Amino acid sequence: MNLLIVDDSPTNLKLLRAQLESEGHAIFEAHDGVDALALLNHQRVDAVISDILMPRMDGYRFCQEIRRHERLHDLPIILYTATYTSPSDEKLALDMGADKYLKKPASLESLVAALHEVIAMSHAAPPPRRLQGVEVLREYSEVLVHKLEQKALQLEQSNRDLAAREARLSAIFEHDPECIKLLAADGSLLEMNPAGLQMIEADSFQQVANRNLHFLVAEEYRNAFRELTASVFRGESGTLEFQITGLKGGRHWLKMHATPLPGERGEVTALLGITRNITERKKADDRIEYLNRVYAMLSGINTLIVRVRDRDELFMDACRIAVEQGGFRMAMLCIVDRSATKIVPLASVGKDEELLSAIKDILSSSVEAPKTMIARAISEKKILVSNYLESDPRILLGKKYAKSGVRSMIVLPLIVSGEAVGALALYASEIEFFHEDELTLLTQLSCDIAFAIDHIEKQERLDYLAYYDVLTGLANRSLFIDRVTQYMRSAASSKRKLALYLFDLERFKNINDSLGQPAGDELLRQVGEWITCNAGDVNLLARVGSNHFAAVMPEVEQGGDVARVLDKSLKAFLNHPFRLNDCIYRIAAKVGVALFPDDGADADTLFKHAETALKNAKASGDRYLFHNRRMTESVAERLALENQLREAMDKEEFVLHYQPKVNLASGKLTSAEALIRWNDPRTGLVPPARFIPILEETGLIHEVGRWALRKVIEDYLRWRAAGMAVVRIAVNVSPLQLRNHDFIADIKQAISIDAHAAAGLELEITESLIMEDVKHSIASLQTIRAMGIRIAIDDFGTGFSSLSYLAKLPLDTLKIDRSFVHDMISEPEGTTLVSTIINLAHSLKLKVVAEGVETEEQSSLLRMLNCDEIQGYLFSKPVPSEIFETRFLEPNLEGSARDYVENSG
Repeated sequence: MNLLIVDDSPTNLKLLRAQLESEGHAIFEAHDGVDALALLNHQRVDAVISDILMPRMDGYRFCQEIRRHERLHDLPIILYTATYTSPSDEKLALDMGADKYLKKPASLESLVAALHEVIAMSHAAPPPRRLQGVEVLREYSEVLVHKLEQKALQLEQSNRDLAAREARLSAIFEHDPECIKLLAADGSLLEMNPAGLQMIEADSFQQVANRNLHFLVAEEYRNAFRELTASVFRGESGTLEFQITGLKGGRHWLKMHATPLPGERGEVTALLGITRNITERKKADDRIEYLNRVYAMLSGINTLIVRVRDRDELFMDACRIAVEQGGFRMAMLCIVDRSATKIVPLASVGKDEELLSAIKDILSSSVEAPKTMIARAISEKKILVSNYLESDPRILLGKKYAKSGVRSMIVLPLIVSGEAVGALALYASEIEFFHEDELTLLTQLSCDIAFAIDHIEKQERLDYLAYYDVLTGLANRSLFIDRVTQYMRSAASSKRKLALYLFDLERFKNINDSLGQPAGDELLRQVGEWITCNAGDVNLLARVGSNHFAAVMPEVEQGGDVARVLDKSLKAFLNHPFRLNDCIYRIAAKVGVALFPDDGADADTLFKHAETALKNAKASGDRYLFHNRRMTESVAERLALENQLREAMDKEEFVLHYQPKVNLASGKLTSAEALIRWNDPRTGLVPPARFIPILEETGLIHEVGRWALRKVIEDYLRWRAAGMAVVRIAVNVSPLQLRNHDFIADIKQAISIDAHAAAGLELEITESLIMEDVKHSIASLQTIRAMGIRIAIDDFGTGFSSLSYLAKLPLDTLKIDRSFVHDMISEPEGTTLVSTIINLAHSLKLKVVAEGVETEEQSSLLRMLNCDEIQGYLFSKPVPSEIFETRFLEPNLEGSARDYVENSG
C-alpha cells in the first residue's frame, strides 16, 4: 500500500518507515497536518498514520479537515500517539473522524493488523461520517488543553535537565585535559577550552579568537587538515594525526577527532574537534621504529653471514641491507690495506653518489685520511659517533653531509684477533639517531661481521688449497672436472659440441733433472701464465699433472675449429721464449683432444679419452690427435680443403652459373639466380654442398660473397651494354654476410660503379635467417631496398615465420621451397599448402616463384594455382654465363624460354 506517516519527530518517522517498508509498503512523510494536506492534494495514498500533538495543525484537526474534504473524506486514518491517558481520548479521536486509535509504541503486527482493518472498512463503503455537535468540540477542547498542560510540564522539566546538562558540559569544557574546540567552515576558531589553548601555546582565547588555525598546522599536513574540515561540513566525521608549530615555536604531534555539529534545522554549523597531544607517543614510536630498523638490519646481515662465503659479496650485500632494511641513508665498508698503508672502501651503497665520491677521495689522501672518523675508529679500535654532523668540528665534510641529508653517523671498527682490519660506517638522515640501545645492537653487528671476515679468509685459504694448484694458480683436476661438467650441461641444453684438450710438455723431465726442480717449477709457472694470457679466461684452464695442463673449449661449431685453434696455439707456444737461469728455451707440446658428446657423456669419461688421445699422439709423433681417429682424418681433410679454397680465391677458380626463372603465363624469362661453383683444376666442378659450409665455417664466405656480388653486377652491365635483353640476377646471401655489420657497405660499394647496377640485382635470403633477428633484418632490408635492389625470401615454409612480421618485411618476392613443389603431386595436403602460400603472398602484394620444378605436371598445377614464376630443371639447369647469355639474352631473340625448352627437347 501507499501509506502517509504524519509526525513531527524524525525518530518516530524513521522507525515507522523502517517497520512498514519491511512489509513492502511505499511510505510518504509529513511533519504536521498542514504538510500532510498539501501532499494529499497531489499524491494518492491508501491510508494515513498520524501523531496527535504536532505544530501548526494537530492530529484531531487534521482528521476534521480530511473528513470535510470532498475527495478525501473516506480516506482511512489511524491516530498513533504517546499521549494516551484514558478511554475518553480514544473516543474523542474516533469522534473527530479517526478509524483507529493506537498507543505508542505498537508492535509491527498490531500496526499492520490495524491497517488491514481500516482498509477493509473503507472498502465496505460505510455510511458517510458525520462530526458530532458542540459537546464533542467542547470535549475536544478540554482534552487538548489538558494535553497542552502536560506538554508544558514536560517542557519545564526538559529545561531544568538542559540547564543541568549545560552546567556539566561547561565543567567538562573547562577542565577536560584534552583540547575541545569549535571551528567554522573556513577554519577560524569559534571556541577552545583552556587545555587546547595550552596545546597551541596561546595565553588567552582572545589571542586566537576567529583566527584561522591552518597557519599552526605543519605545511606537509595542511591539505589533509583542509580536506578533513571540508568533509566534516559535508556531514562526515574523521580523524587526523598532524604536527603543529605552537605560537611560541614548539613542535607538537596532535591527534584530532572531528565531527559535525548540527543546527536546529539539521545543517552543519561548526566542526567539533576533540584533540589529544600525542608527541610523547610519537617519540616512543620513532624510537621503536629506529630500533626495529636496526634489528631488521642485524637479522638480515646475520642471515647473510651464515649464507655467504665470498667476502666481496658479503660486504656489498651487508651495505645494501643496511640501506634497504636498516633505513640508513648510506653505508660503507672499508678494509685496511697493510701493504699500501691505506684504508680502501670495498663496498658502499647510498643515494648520494657525489658524497660517496668525496668520502672515497678523502680516504685516498695520505694527508686528510688520518683525520677522518673512519681512520680514528680503526687506529683507536673504538666506536665513534656523531649525532649532529653539520656542527661537529671533527667532521671534514659537514656541508656535504648536510646537503645530502645526512645528519648522524657511526663508525664501527672491525676487530679480528685484536687488530682492526676495517670499519663499517653507517649514515642516518635523523639527528640524534644513535643512542645506547642502537649502540649495543650495532656493536654486536660489528663483532659478527669481523668474525665472518676472519672465517671467510680461513675458508678461502682452505678452498684454494683444495681446488687450486699452488704453483701456477690454475685450477686443479678436481675443480677442472667440476667446471667441465657445468660447461657440458650448457652445451647439451643448447645442442653444441665441446672440446677438452690435454697438453704435455716435451723434454720437461730433462729440464727438471738438468736444471733442478726450482727451474722446473719456474717453467711450469711461465707456461701457466702463457696459456692464461692466450686463453683469455682462466676458468677454462687447469694444471692436472706434473707437466700436464688442460683446457676446455665450451663452444665448438665444427671439428675444424678445434684443429685451427690447436695449429695456431702450438706454433705460438713453440715460438715463445721461456727464460730459465738466464737462458732461453723453446718448448714443444703434444695435445690429446676429446669431443662432447661424441667421445663421452660425462666429464670423467671425456677426460680419460683425452688422456688416451694424448698418449697416442706422444707415441705416434703427431702434434695432436683426436680420441676418434676418423675425426682426426676428417679434420685433416677439412683443413686441406680449407687451404685449397684459399688457393681457389687467389687463383680465381670460382665461377658463377645462372639458372633462369620463367613466367608461367607467358613462358618468358623474367630473371635468373646466380649460383657459385668451384672449378677445381684437379677434380673439376666441386658440389656446392661440399665447399659452401667450409667457406662459412672459415669466414671465407665474406670474401667469396663480395666477389659474387661484383661478378653478377659486372656480367649484368656487360650484357646491358651489349644490348641484350637483360633481367635481374638474384644472389644468395649467407647468414654470416647478413649478420656482418659491413654487409650493407659492401653492397653500396658494389653498385656504386654504375647507376644501373642496382636495377640488375636481387638478394635471396632464407626465411630462417630473417627470423633469427627480425628487427635487425627489417632495418637492414629496408636500407638495401632503398638502394633500388629487390629482396626475395628463399625456402619459404621451411622456417617459422610470424605473419605479423612477414607483413612488415620489405620484400618483393617469395620463393616456395622445392620440397613443397615435390610433395604437391603425391599428397593432397601438399597442394593445399602451396595454394595457401601463393594466396598469402599475393595478399601481401608479393611475386611468387616455385623452386625445383622438374615436370610438366608440376608446372601445370602451379599455373592452375596462379603461381607467378617457376625455376627448375624443367626449363634449364644452372649454366655457365656464356651459355646463359647466348641461349636466353641474345638481342632480338625470337620466341620465349618455353620455346627454347620445347625445341631443345
